[in-house]
Amino acid sequence: MVAKSLIVHSTAGQGSPIVLLHGLFGNRNNLGALERSLADRYQVFSLDLPNHGRSGWTESLDLATLAAAVGDWMQEQGLDKAAFVGHSLGGKVAMELALATPRQVTALVVADIAPVTYPPHHDAVFAALDAVLAGECRSRQQAAKVMAEHLREQDVIQFLLMSLARGDDGVYRWRFNVDGIKRDYAALRAAPDVTAAYPGPVLLVKGGDSDYIREAHREQVLALFPAAEVKVMPGCGHWLHAQQPDLFNRIVGRFLDDVLLPGERG
Repeated sequence: MVAKSLIVHSTAGQGSPIVLLHGLFGNRNNLGALERSLADRYQVFSLDLPNHGRSGWTESLDLATLAAAVGDWMQEQGLDKAAFVGHSLGGKVAMELALATPRQVTALVVADIAPVTYPPHHDAVFAALDAVLAGECRSRQQAAKVMAEHLREQDVIQFLLMSLARGDDGVYRWRFNVDGIKRDYAALRAAPDVTAAYPGPVLLVKGGDSDYIREAHREQVLALFPAAEVKVMPGCGHWLHAQQPDLFNRIVGRFLDDVLLPGERG
């Protein structure tokens, strides 16, 4: 059983509940623009996934454990069911929850991830994270310089810096569980470990320039999510919600409105 208050969240708006789940190495602020776009008609919960942000850490980081933690959090909040929007790892966790306990999920939006096992591709990120810890950085500028020795993409460096926190000793450390993520990295890359399909409404939003969702994934997607539809955002990579936030927010908002507010749309 997951300990109470493991997950830290923020809330905005009123109405039908929508839960936002960020991706690997992220925190609940990553989908802030989407939260603001939905809060005029929904109650939006933005979560720090376990082992990320200000949430507690778990002994293992497999998808089932993370999904169970979200399910327990829902019980603590008195939420029988909610719609979910998840990016990358957050999408996988949301898919795992929908497959394991479909009664808790009214609708599902998955941003640029598929229910498949992915090959490892974060070696440079792990090297940068370890270098920051080893360097005992005392400023964000110093940490950014250290990471630049391993990462070329400034947007990735800036994204990671959002999860850097200054300790009482003046040294900056990562809020997310670096050792746990490295240890269970294979489990985080794995496909959902559930065979029963989720029959509810599902939208996959794909970055047009991203290879996270491929034609080769279609059979697995439809086997687990037979009602799934796909929207492609041209000119976007994996960070589609940050690259074209207005378009992303419109796509997600229209889908959720059609499902959750059908009587209010013309």
